Amino acid sequence: MEGQLALAMFVAVCAILLLGFPVALTLGGTALGFAALGILIGHFDPDYLTALTGRIFGTMGNETLVAVPLFILMGVVLERAKISEDLLANMAGLFGERPGGLGVAVIVVGALLAASTGIVGATVVTMGVLALPSMLRAGYQPQLATGTICATGTLGQIIPPSIALVLLGDIMSSAYQQAQLRMNIINTDTVSVGDLFIGAMMPGITLVMMYLAYVLLRAAWQPDTAPPAKMEKTDSAAAIKAVLPPLGLIVLVLGSILVGAATPTEAAGVGATGALLLALARGALTFSVLQDISRSTLYTTSMVFLILIGAAIFSLVFRGFGGDALIEAFFEGLGGGPHMALLVVMLVMFLLGFILDFIEITFVVVPVVGPVLLSMGFDPIWLGVMIAVNLQTSFLTPPFGFALFYLRGVAPDTVSTRAIYAGVLPFVLIQLLLLVLMWRWPNLVLWLPEVLGR
Repeated sequence: MEGQLALAMFVAVCAILLLGFPVALTLGGTALGFAALGILIGHFDPDYLTALTGRIFGTMGNETLVAVPLFILMGVVLERAKISEDLLANMAGLFGERPGGLGVAVIVVGALLAASTGIVGATVVTMGVLALPSMLRAGYQPQLATGTICATGTLGQIIPPSIALVLLGDIMSSAYQQAQLRMNIINTDTVSVGDLFIGAMMPGITLVMMYLAYVLLRAAWQPDTAPPAKMEKTDSAAAIKAVLPPLGLIVLVLGSILVGAATPTEAAGVGATGALLLALARGALTFSVLQDISRSTLYTTSMVFLILIGAAIFSLVFRGFGGDALIEAFFEGLGGGPHMALLVVMLVMFLLGFILDFIEITFVVVPVVGPVLLSMGFDPIWLGVMIAVNLQTSFLTPPFGFALFYLRGVAPDTVSTRAIYAGVLPFVLIQLLLLVLMWRWPNLVLWLPEVLGR
């Protein structure tokens, strides 16, 4: 009976999320409702709820999660400082007169923004407002133009410092400790957010290269889909001046993490301070802008931490119903070993991405299946990056991909929603190809952590 209630609670959460209710309230409220039902019918031990206070205080006192508001602040400041506009104008001037050049400029700028802001919505909207009209005027096929912008905007999910990786790293750390206990192993080592950052570097760079290759091949095979554009040329000095500030910030933040000089939380503090100084130097940090930055950071941070609390309640009640044992028994009954279990999980996550966003999947699915998969012997860094790339597709898969909504909101009426949906499909296939490459060659993820001794 307990297992049936656990399954019913999981299904109920997914159904309520589809109705559009807030993620945090859905996770916590549904779990507490099922816990009350379980207590009434004698199938839930109320002593489980005594751990709830400790869970919530543990979440709020988690030093790793302090990086979340700091990275959010860094991204919001860089967005308000209009750094992305300068980058795009200069990159378009450098590459625009070549076939596929505007697409290349969008991808390069998107990669730089991903490594400095990590905010998907801001990147897609900025590119949609600034780059899409230029691409359409130059004669770009609408599907290629919109697909490139949407896909490039999602790079902030996989390229560090990614807020998604921070949240996923915290969940994977807990899942790894649970997996060790399942195997009766006493191990003080754990997977950290910094480990996921390092592991995601090579896949992130590989994905950027694959995007560039696709756009350039399309321009070569179908010149009419990505023709050269008449752009005002940018001299090298101006381009360097536009690229250096965000690039210097990226090197400062990621470099300090890679060499072990700072934790992700400390590096986030350095990044936020650096972003504020860049905005101040550009004269963009007025009092009204600072108020706007503070409100935006507070709103996003509050949303994330409320979801974390809701997820803690959900996982506690799910475990109280014996849901973890139910999932483990399901995987053991599949046959085919650990890789079959992982294939099923990846397929389920991909399909859920059509109807749920990455936050919902991260906090509903990963805490449930993570400990079981890790107890089967998968490397936690490799598994974490695999999940991150899989969740990245949820931003692009119709009908509820958030990147599609962001672009639809700023795209001209001449660009149809159908064109936007069609444009992202090749990029979804590219992301799935990256998943296959990481599965076939795990060192694509694990090589850099091994070199750096992580």
